[in-house]
Amino acid sequence: MSRIIGLNHKYFVLGCLVLFFVGGRPVEFGRETVFFQGFPIPKPVIRIALGLNLEDVHIHASSGMIIYRVAENYKLLAEDASEALLGFPEAWIIREEVTERASKRPWVMVNDELVNLDGRTSLYFIPANPQSYLNYGGKNYRGIFVLRGSLEGTILINVLNLEDYLKAVVPGELSPYHFGEIEALKAQAIAARTYALKNLGRFDDLGFDLYATPQSQLYEGMSIEHPQSNRAVEETKGEVAVYDGKLINALYTSTCGGATENAEAMFGGNPVPYLKSTKCVMENEQGWTLQTGQSLPPYFVGGGDVSRKTAILAALGILAPDGGLDWYKSPIPPEEATAWVENAALAVGRKTDNIELPVEPATPSAFGRWIVDAFGWSERIETLVGKSESEHATENPAGLKAGERSLLADFLISSVYPSMTSSALHEVLTRAEAAAALSGVIGLYRDPFRQANLISIEKNVLLVTEEGETQSLDLGPNPYLLRSLEGSASFSLSLDLEPGDAVKWIEHEGNVRLLQVQSIPLSNVRDQPSRYHSWQVRTAREDLEARLNEYYPIGKLIDLVPRKHGASQRVIELSVIGRESQVLVTGLKIRQVLNLRDNLFVIDRETDEEGQPTHFLFSGKGWGHGVGLCQVGAFRMAQKGATYEEILKKYYSGIKIDKRT
Repeated sequence: MSRIIGLNHKYFVLGCLVLFFVGGRPVEFGRETVFFQGFPIPKPVIRIALGLNLEDVHIHASSGMIIYRVAENYKLLAEDASEALLGFPEAWIIREEVTERASKRPWVMVNDELVNLDGRTSLYFIPANPQSYLNYGGKNYRGIFVLRGSLEGTILINVLNLEDYLKAVVPGELSPYHFGEIEALKAQAIAARTYALKNLGRFDDLGFDLYATPQSQLYEGMSIEHPQSNRAVEETKGEVAVYDGKLINALYTSTCGGATENAEAMFGGNPVPYLKSTKCVMENEQGWTLQTGQSLPPYFVGGGDVSRKTAILAALGILAPDGGLDWYKSPIPPEEATAWVENAALAVGRKTDNIELPVEPATPSAFGRWIVDAFGWSERIETLVGKSESEHATENPAGLKAGERSLLADFLISSVYPSMTSSALHEVLTRAEAAAALSGVIGLYRDPFRQANLISIEKNVLLVTEEGETQSLDLGPNPYLLRSLEGSASFSLSLDLEPGDAVKWIEHEGNVRLLQVQSIPLSNVRDQPSRYHSWQVRTAREDLEARLNEYYPIGKLIDLVPRKHGASQRVIELSVIGRESQVLVTGLKIRQVLNLRDNLFVIDRETDEEGQPTHFLFSGKGWGHGVGLCQVGAFRMAQKGATYEEILKKYYSGIKIDKRT
């Protein structure tokens, strides 16, 4: 059994077991594939720092691995050590915490050999075969690991192929679960690839190219890879953005708040010709209008409007409202009530062929028994409703049998029925009450809606994309049309729609019978749907004062005054006025010292009786530095039919897309 035991200068031993992969030599460019003792990594190769100044390293391997010491020469330290741990390969490299910077280079004991991880010596952890992978911090990684010492402490580096690296960067930077448009993901892939190649060797003195954090690009290993983002990387393989034949510094930001900013305004230095402020809008947008003659008036049962619930049941083929208020108010006939119950059971996949529902007045008890029979709820009622719970929920109403009390208690507790008085328990349900109850029952089984994003509409056919798949929907005659805003949906006789709109629908017998669109405020700004498009932060003067004094000795905070705005209206010069001093903060530092999401904000003040500020209210837009590609804007552009090349040229002025091999 091989041992790797980390020591400090006092040889403080904390322990370790090794089981790992095949060892190799430093990466070189210029060949189609580079090899590490037989382990191939296609070029270009990139080195990502997974951690600096590490106190311990715990590595797993999916199979076996070999460990090499690489210094003036290459020496095998452990070979196929995973067999020693019976399929649970792991290695711990642990050292005692030290305070002196010069003492941070650890000693590592491997098979009774002491290895000093100085700047000239490294340990290589290499998978036993090309299909294997390594694991660090609970995340799986392609390629190999290099552990080395430096003046920054112990560094763990992941060495791998650039395209494999991008497969873990793209989903980390632009989630395919929430922003799954392939053209947006392709734009992100090219931006990330360009950034990586542009910054190769940036931290050469420490032995790596980029950090695995947002300081460079977020990289979390193959565990977060997704088929859609992998496709984006593969279909743009080698493609980069160039300006005047040179790789651009492809900066990107999450949400630009309606416009991006000039690079020099945020980062200082000279203007960058391709990182210019641009409005996050799309010209010549396409749109469609749908119309219908079908609607339902609002009607309230138990404090809630049942019109949308009724429309859902109608769209599922359970009932057929005539649309008038009198229809809602009328007691439901027994034959109609039993038909509704049977149709509702069929809608959730229950067979009703052998069920005979007695014809009697549709009181809450009778209607409940029909639901129990049609949906097979007898065991549910007997098992889930206790005696005390039943008595408490029904408040001992007169004339109810024990079984009816349990049934009603379950319906009341699960909100199938609204709260009822004792007298109401013996009255015939209205159509509105019956519809509300059946809607509650359906809701216990499943959400009847499907949802996707609209691509186009042509001749009553909707083209939508649902989880990356495109499908056609036939719009039925006179469907219910609803508009949703801030969690509330209302009927509309016409809907204006655009590509990318979020839609929900209910389909019955091959036709869309109900269509609901998520409305957004009237705006042509493409990043508007982001939850970070608009924000507010209210901070007490004392709290803000304490934070500012960590950066500048201003004493008591008197005021904050924006002095200069950029092309996107971001604050790029801010006076921080204190009792002891006044400082001018510029560019991206403003966001940092105020702890805000973006530099795009205005300031309001709450004051005391003497006119002194007690709180500062920041109302702003955007999230990030605001320069380059707007990720949410790119997603919305893709939803509206833009290609990845159009997206990139929108946010990076005057660039071209080139192919590098």
